[in-house]
Amino acid sequence: MTGWGCRDNPVPHGGPHGAGRWRPWRWLLLLAWLSLGCGIGTAKGSTLGTPVWVPEPPAPARHRRQPARGTWGPWGPWSSCSSTCGDGVALRTRRCLRSAEEEPCTGDPRQYRLCQLQGCPGGSVPFRAMQCSLYDNKPVLGTPARYRWVPFHGAPNVCDLNCLAVGHNFYYTFGRVLDGTRCGPDSPDLCVGGRCLSVGCDGILGSGTRPDACGQCGSGHDTCLFVHRLFQGVDPSSGYFGYMNVTKIPAGATHIKVTDKSRNYLALMTSDGHYVINGDWSITWPGSYEVAGTQVHYARAPDGTESLEVPGPTDEDLHVMVLLQEPNPSIEYEFWLPHGQPQPSRGDTSPLRQPQPREAGSPPPREPPVTPIPAPPPQTRGSAMEPPPRSPPSRSRAGAATGRCGRCRPAKGRSQRIRHFCQSDFVFQGRILARRLVGQETRYEVEVKTPYRHHFPLVTREYVWVPNTCGCPPLREGGEYLLMARRHVNYERTLNRILLQDDGYARPWTPREDRLVREAARHCPQPRPP
Repeated sequence: MTGWGCRDNPVPHGGPHGAGRWRPWRWLLLLAWLSLGCGIGTAKGSTLGTPVWVPEPPAPARHRRQPARGTWGPWGPWSSCSSTCGDGVALRTRRCLRSAEEEPCTGDPRQYRLCQLQGCPGGSVPFRAMQCSLYDNKPVLGTPARYRWVPFHGAPNVCDLNCLAVGHNFYYTFGRVLDGTRCGPDSPDLCVGGRCLSVGCDGILGSGTRPDACGQCGSGHDTCLFVHRLFQGVDPSSGYFGYMNVTKIPAGATHIKVTDKSRNYLALMTSDGHYVINGDWSITWPGSYEVAGTQVHYARAPDGTESLEVPGPTDEDLHVMVLLQEPNPSIEYEFWLPHGQPQPSRGDTSPLRQPQPREAGSPPPREPPVTPIPAPPPQTRGSAMEPPPRSPPSRSRAGAATGRCGRCRPAKGRSQRIRHFCQSDFVFQGRILARRLVGQETRYEVEVKTPYRHHFPLVTREYVWVPNTCGCPPLREGGEYLLMARRHVNYERTLNRILLQDDGYARPWTPREDRLVREAARHCPQPRPP
C-alpha cells in the first residue's frame, strides 16, 4: 500500500445516524483487518505507520557487595628440623579465621625455613642417596629382579626421587624426595612438597627476599648510597713519584670496584697502614687476598689494566692508592655505602704515605740523620720504625743533580765486606732484570736468587733503588751480583724500599764471592740478650 497508512483508515463508529451499538464480533473483524492491512509484526514492505517496539531500558545495576575475606591467625611454632646434620627444613603453620559468609584467606598456610646444623661426619651417606638406598634389593616393576639404587640427576623433575639401577642403564622414580633434600648436587636450593625452592636472605624458602646492595635483607636500595667517582691525579712529571692517595673507602662498604688503565699500579692499604696489594714498592701477583673481613680480588691484564673488586661488607676503612710510574689518565672507583655512614669527600686522604712534591731536577728530600740502631727482629716492610742514617753525598751523587758524574768507588776488600754485611738489612744474590731512571734515582728490578741475610721479608722479585743516575755502583741488565743494601723509610713514612747506596757493596756473584760472604757472617757481633 502506498499513500495509505493505517492512521487514515476509517474506524466504524455506529450505524446511520450515529446510533446503534458496537458489537464484539466487529472488534474481532477490526483486529483481523488491521493485522492484514498494516502488517503488524511481520510486514516487510511497509514502513509508514509500522509500530516500533522499543525495549525497556535495563534497570540500574545494584552494587554487589564483595564478601569479606578471612584473616590469618598467628603463626605456630617451628617444627624440629627435618635432618639431624647438614641442611634441613623446619615447618610452621597458621589457620585462616573466617565466618561462613567470608571468603578463604589468600596466602599459604605453611611456611618453611632453612635450618643448618653442624656438618655430617665424614663418610656419611648423602640425604638423597640414603633415600634411594631404602629400595635396595626390593621388588620393583613387578619382576623378581633385585637392584641397588643410586641417585640419578638427569631426570626432568629434580624433586622426584629418581634412582639409577647400579650396573644398568635405566632409572626409576620412587615418588617425591623428602622435604629438605637438595635440588641438585651443587644446588643451594631445597625441595619442599615436590617443588624446588630457593632460600631467601631471611632464611624462608620461596620468600624471594634478596639482600640489597648494602647487604641488608629485603630493605630495597633506598637504604643504600651509591658512590661512583673518577680520580685524576697530578702528572708525575710535576714531581709526584711513588704512592698517592686515591680515596678512603669507609667501613661497611659493599660491591667495591676500582679500575685503572695505565702502567701505574693500584695499591690497597688497611686503616693501620698495612699494605695488602702492591705495597712497599713490591708488585703483588694477581689473585684473591683476605682484607677487612672479606676478600679482595686483584686482576691485572697484559695491557696493564688493573682492577680491585671487594664484595664486602668491610669491617674497617680501606685506603686506595696508586703507585705512580707515568701520568695518571684516570682511576674509576665505585661502591655502595649504607645510609648513615660518613661519605668520603673527594679530598679524603690518609695522613700516611702522602707523596712529597719536588721540583724537576732537584734531589729527593733529605731526612734528618738518626743514630744507628741494632738490627731489629724481623718485621713486615711498611711498619713504623726509624729510618736508617743516610750517608753524606759522594761526588758521583752530587754530580747527578748537575748532570756531571764522578768516578765510581765501589766497596771491596775483606773489611768492607764484613762491615757492609753486618750493617746491611738485606744481603742476597740477585739477577738484574731491568733498569729504569725515575727522577734523580735509578730503579733496578731484581730477581732474588739466594738470600744470605735479611731482617725483613724478601720476595722473589724486588725493586732495588740507587740514589743517583750515574750508574754507581755499575750494574748491568742480565748480570748476577752479590748485593748488600739497607731498608729505607723516609721521615714522612711515605717510602719503604730497598736502598743500595752508590758506595754500597755490589760485586759480581761468583762461587768465591759466595764462600767469602758466608765467612763474613761469623764476624758480626751477636745481639745482647734482653
